[in-house]
Formats: sequence, structure tokens, C-alpha cells
Amino acid sequence: MQKKVHSCPRGLALALALAGLLSACERDRDIDEAPRPVLVVQPGGGAQAAVRAYAGEIRAREENPLAFQIAGKLVRRHVDAGERVRRGQVLAELDPGDQRLQAEAARAQLAAAEAELERVRADRARFRTLVEDRLVSQSAMDGQDAAWAAADQQARAARARLDVARNQAGYAQLRAPRDGVVTGRLAEAGEIVAAGQPVYLLAGDGGREVAIALPESRIGEFALGQAVEVELWDRPGPRLAGRIREISAAADPQARTFAARVALAADDADQVVLGQSARVYVRGDGEHAALSVPLSALQPGPSGGHAVWVVDPASGTLRLAPVEPGGQVGSRVPVLAGLEAGDWVVAAGGHLLREGQKVAPVDRDNRPVAATGRVDTTTDARR
Repeated sequence: MQKKVHSCPRGLALALALAGLLSACERDRDIDEAPRPVLVVQPGGGAQAAVRAYAGEIRAREENPLAFQIAGKLVRRHVDAGERVRRGQVLAELDPGDQRLQAEAARAQLAAAEAELERVRADRARFRTLVEDRLVSQSAMDGQDAAWAAADQQARAARARLDVARNQAGYAQLRAPRDGVVTGRLAEAGEIVAAGQPVYLLAGDGGREVAIALPESRIGEFALGQAVEVELWDRPGPRLAGRIREISAAADPQARTFAARVALAADDADQVVLGQSARVYVRGDGEHAALSVPLSALQPGPSGGHAVWVVDPASGTLRLAPVEPGGQVGSRVPVLAGLEAGDWVVAAGGHLLREGQKVAPVDRDNRPVAATGRVDTTTDARR
């Protein structure tokens, strides 16, 4: 006997499939509606943002390269980098042979010129006597006067050449122009150096300064005499008082920054070391300091421009707030309008979010931000 097989109606199978699909969609919606953790920050600004730090280096107020005034062979170095020197101390010497010969030649020329002058002077005296006795004419006497004047000028020129030759011989020794510390050695014994070629770098005693670079975008915020604070890298915490003494008139063509010098008080000079790293803190106008957010927080605005995701701590939902950004400074962007100092802004991952989405805001230490807008420290205490 053949058994009768009952088949399931197609309509019923389709209904069951649709029910399964709807159930899966409901489960996905439930998953999507689960609050997404987001990293949030509050906009920096106000009085705290008005203080900016610039890296610098301790330098001497008077520092300059030292060089010979004449060319020659460097035969001897008397000091090395790092040594203290006194004003007038001999630092290095050139081979003085040529200068000594030039001085001897100039001395011989002077002796010849003076001998000629003495001869012309005697002739002039004899002619004066002959003129008085009317034995020679006045024109002959005038010739003797001219010869004496020429010989006198020749003697003066020879004497000047001898002085120059003596100076040249003295230039074979390089002397320290002031008390200080040799910070660099740029030539070695046996080297042929040109006139004006640096041999040493000397940092003079006295004032100490911090060399810094000021950004082109903020150069209008600085002025000569402006008070600043200096913190040494090896002694964080205590700060030294200083003032901006010098600002370059032109920006560096590569870095687009302005070189500046911050002068320290004379009493603080013994607390710093040449070449030491330091931070210079410059306090601006805190009342008008713009808020700022990380560059990663900026999103395309709904109608163009820029916006940021702001979290409502009470409801835990997102809203897209249009903002007016300023010029970028490092990894942060000033916000000129559209935010309040107490807002919580999503710092990263904004391209994955949507308007009204429920989120779980956390700070950089992964601590939840409670509905009051404060960090929930109880969670952190239980860890």
C-alpha cells in the first residue's frame, strides 16, 4: 500500500521565515541600542589655557666665535672646550715666522727713512745759512724745504708700516676678549686657518638667558619686557622669574618661528648651567582665551562647516553641535563659538556615531562620566 505524504503549505513556510528574520532584527536592534562607550573630554581653555609653555635652552647673553685677524698655520692650542678663561689669556697661536720677518723689514725701512730725513734736515740747515749770506737764491731754499717735507712724510709712513707689522705679529696670538667659558673648539693644531675663521666659541660671564622659538601664529601675543616664568627640566616645580629681552624681527624661513631671548635675573645666574634645557611659561589673557578640543573631535557639520559630538550626561545621548574652529595649534583646535567650558565632547571615533544615539561616556582613565557631569570615582575605587 502506498503511503500518503502531507506537505507543508508554502505560505506557512514563508511566514515562519519572516518571523525568524524579524526576531533576528529585533535582537540586532537591541544590540545596537546598547550604549556605546565613547571617550569624552571637556574643552580646554580659560585661565589654564592662557598659560603656554615653550621649550628652550640656557645660553649666555654674550656669546661669540673667536677668530684670528690674520691667516696662518695654527701651531698651538692652549685651552679646550669646557675650560674657563680670563680676559687677555692666550688661547691659541699661529706660526709667527712671516709676521716676524715683515716686522724686521718694516723696521729696516723706517731706519732708512729716518737716515734720509736726517740728511735732508742737515742740507736744509746749511742752505738756510747760505740764503742769509745771500750766497744761494731763495728758490734753492724752497727746494730744500720741499725735500725735507717729503723725507719727513716718508719717515712717518715707514713708522706706520712698522706699527702695522708689530700689530700683525701680535695678531698671531688669539686672546680671550672677556672672562667666560669656552663652549666649542672649531680648529685643530696644524690646520691652516683663514682670517676670521672661527677657532673657539666663548660664552661670556654675566647674564644668562633662555633661547626659545615663538610660533608665527601667536607672535602678536608677545612683547619686549613681558614677564615670564622659567622652569628647569632637572628641577621641575620651582620657577625662575624672567623677561622677554629680544624678539627677532624676521621669522626663520624653514621653521616659521621667531627666535627670542628671555633674560634671567642676575641672582639666578648661578642656578643654571649653559646648555641646560628649560621651559618658558608665558601667561596670556585668560579672560579671552578660546576653548579648544582635540583635532580628532572635529566632524563635518550637518550644513557644511564643522561640528563636534556633545554628550548629554543626564540622558546619555549625543547631539551634533556646530562649532566655529580657529587655527590649529599642534594637536588641538581652538573653538571660537558653539561650546561651553562644561560640555563633554567625544574625542575620537565620531564618524561611527549618530544623532540621538545612547552612549556610555568615559574619561581618559576609562572612568565613567556620571549624569552630574562629573567623573564617577566609585567605579575606580572598586577596581
